[in-house]
Amino acid sequence: MHIKAILRIIRVRQWVKNFFVFIPPFFGGAFTHGEALLAAFITFCAFCFAASGIYCLNDIADVEADRMHPVKRNRPIASGEVTVKEGYRLMGLMLLLGFGCILCLPCHGLKVGGILLFYVVLNIAYCTRLKDSAIIDVCIVAFGFVLRILAGGMATEIVLSKWLVLMTFLLTLFLSFAKRRDDVLRMDATGIAPRKNTIRYNLTFINQAITVTGSVMLVCYIMYTVSPETIQNFHTDYLYLTSIYVLVGLLRYIQIAVVDKESGDPTKVILKDRVIQLIVLAWLITFLIIIYIA
Repeated sequence: MHIKAILRIIRVRQWVKNFFVFIPPFFGGAFTHGEALLAAFITFCAFCFAASGIYCLNDIADVEADRMHPVKRNRPIASGEVTVKEGYRLMGLMLLLGFGCILCLPCHGLKVGGILLFYVVLNIAYCTRLKDSAIIDVCIVAFGFVLRILAGGMATEIVLSKWLVLMTFLLTLFLSFAKRRDDVLRMDATGIAPRKNTIRYNLTFINQAITVTGSVMLVCYIMYTVSPETIQNFHTDYLYLTSIYVLVGLLRYIQIAVVDKESGDPTKVILKDRVIQLIVLAWLITFLIIIYIA
């Protein structure tokens, strides 16, 4: 296997998703604590390797369907650059490295390892069976991000706010529905469903699902910023001001999905869209000023 093919199959670019493990120390006010950041970083590495192992399995399971897809046919296994046997070997190595990272955690390694194991088992079930079920598929993807923040909270010994858990689930559910919208558009244009469950979606349903999840997520964020628990934790009642960035960010992403029709890869959108990046940066700076300086 060539290094480039390995990097493509383990999808290093997708590792950005695992930054969700840093949410607990960030919102917990522990972003300046070295021990907490180290524990979060180790957990981050564990999920990166484990997720890469799942990506290998996903490409193996979808090899035939990928070969008929205009974009996915270029994936290493679908294109023949990497054999199925090599894919399984790489998967095993990635999972081994993932669980190996857990051994380096200073505390709660067993519990974090249990969360990681559940994440792996759930995603194996997703790759082999559950992704064919509409709605269930996006819920599993979103729940995977909830497991990331639960692991991050456990590793750093930070108790998570219920609002953070709900926001994480709703935000990633919103992004997952936006991604499925791209599949529906491709199915409407070609008459071929990119996924088995795509026939159980249509634009009307997807648009409503995006609106509902985005709206509820925004409400949850506002409730989080004005909750007595948050005000007491950060010693400020100005966090509600950051809701403006969340609203604008959601609207921008909906614009990309509905107007530009380019929501097929949320990671790619976030990494390339300058407007999204500026909104996130402005939110981050404002949040940091309010909780660490003001």
